[in-house]
Amino acid sequence: MTKRTQLALATSLVAALALGASGCSGTANKGKDGAAPAANPAAANDGKILGGTPVKGGTLTVLSNQDFAHLDPARNWVMPTMDFGTRLLYRTLVTFKAEPGKAGSELVPDLATDLGTPSNGGKTWTFTLKEGVKYEDGTPVKAQDVKYNVERSFAPDLTGGPDYAARYLAGAEGYKGPLQGQHLDSVKTPDDRTIIFELKRPVAEFAATATLPTFAPVPQSQEKGTQYDARPFSSGPYKIETYDRDKKLVLVRNEHWDPKTDTVRKAYPDRFVVMMGLKGGQVDDRIIAGEGADASTVEYQDMRPESAPKVLPKPDVKARLLAESQGCTEMLHLNNSRAPFNDPKVREAMQYAVDKEAVITAGGGPALNEVATAYLPPALSGGKQADTLKIPASGDPAKAKELLKAAGKEKLKVSLAVSTGDKNKAEALQQGLARAGVEVVIDTVDPGAYYDVVGDLSTTPDMSLTGWCPDYPSGSTWIPFVFDGRTIKDKGNQGNNAQFRDEATMKRIDEINAMADAKQANQAWADLDAEIMKKSPSVPILLERKPLLVGPNIAGAYGHPVWTGTIDYGTVGLKDPSKSQG
Repeated sequence: MTKRTQLALATSLVAALALGASGCSGTANKGKDGAAPAANPAAANDGKILGGTPVKGGTLTVLSNQDFAHLDPARNWVMPTMDFGTRLLYRTLVTFKAEPGKAGSELVPDLATDLGTPSNGGKTWTFTLKEGVKYEDGTPVKAQDVKYNVERSFAPDLTGGPDYAARYLAGAEGYKGPLQGQHLDSVKTPDDRTIIFELKRPVAEFAATATLPTFAPVPQSQEKGTQYDARPFSSGPYKIETYDRDKKLVLVRNEHWDPKTDTVRKAYPDRFVVMMGLKGGQVDDRIIAGEGADASTVEYQDMRPESAPKVLPKPDVKARLLAESQGCTEMLHLNNSRAPFNDPKVREAMQYAVDKEAVITAGGGPALNEVATAYLPPALSGGKQADTLKIPASGDPAKAKELLKAAGKEKLKVSLAVSTGDKNKAEALQQGLARAGVEVVIDTVDPGAYYDVVGDLSTTPDMSLTGWCPDYPSGSTWIPFVFDGRTIKDKGNQGNNAQFRDEATMKRIDEINAMADAKQANQAWADLDAEIMKKSPSVPILLERKPLLVGPNIAGAYGHPVWTGTIDYGTVGLKDPSKSQG
């Protein structure tokens, strides 16, 4: 058989298994704003809570193939890590409700007493902190500590985190953080429980912005620069006992966390243990078997596509699979800053050259993915993606060759960097592009280092494969981060991996950001998406689900819609703590 034939058979197998499996919950599949995308009969336990209500106690183990990119709240901007950090280690001014489906997108106060009070036409936001919130050493959380972490997010050495503060705060141009003793005048703390943000423009959704780790507290006395990653000072229900990078993280209870101040986190387990560096299908196989201590485990990274035949036909195992819609788009980013992708014709050719069907198969088939036809995910475009270019899902290599010939590039050799876990997808891309005369050299990078590599201009490859997810339900959390050329930095680029700098796009981003009518702005983002598609800085590839297996002793597990279907660590626990080990 040819490789392509094997891929086709694999697609048929996974689709048949999925369609033949037991029906899922009646709750619609939810994106990040609760919009329901097209129905997928293959969804497993979408919107359901598995295992009933947990019992307090025991050790819950997280099995992972990787370390966390960053646990420092100023640097934490990878979806599963944001879930882990903000649910277990530190609290933010505002957070999301601990529920599956649409309800999980609802904002609730966290450190603050409410969702903030806007004034000055939406350019000033004031938050009051709750009384009785304490750090792991028993000292009180103060408004000045939130201000300090917001300021840390500007430090050149503390790269990789959300940059909403830099985008929104007045007078922040050129600011380099507090490590040299300089502070932001636009963040005021008139007393220990009041924090005021002065913005450069009205931001109606600033309460949602305050859910990000940037708005967690860090006392200046605990500052350790880049070393803070290894030991964040806890304001949440757990604190770090030990952290052996790339091997093992152990969390124990923060005895000074007061559940009376926290309506979201339940903190059922006594301990969380994260085991890292597990290879291949080891994690899937251990949780599928669910024996001994592995009965009390969950997995951090996605279930591997090749594990689907071990899971979907077995009702008892499939009942332990979560597959929430991620609300994200995975893209093949083309490096627009240099040849060959500084030529729009070459970029357009790539839109036609890619075989998305093959990539879908490599990613687990239609049970776990669907073809992307635009940049904005369905959750931000009325539940359905646009299809501006109307290219067949398997591509059009003849059209791609025609465009490459017109650009004088009949033969290309380009590099593609992917995370180790995406090697199958990379090979599918490689084979598809070869049909159009594009030779791809694949470089696999350790997952923990991947975003640092592709986000550093000195190591950025010709192509990279990354996804982007809305931080909250607004196009303003998507297109400006992925396609605004002004966001490109020497290091720590998270969104604009295509290095796309286009004056017309940047001008339109500013115009949409200035719109006061949210409905008008949402339509404008969708229209801009179509315009950017024509310029082809990146190729949208697929829309993913988040397939995660849990052990048979796990209770209270569901995929949270905001954190791309990752298990909500604030409410997960064990059925029988006595069966756990560690």
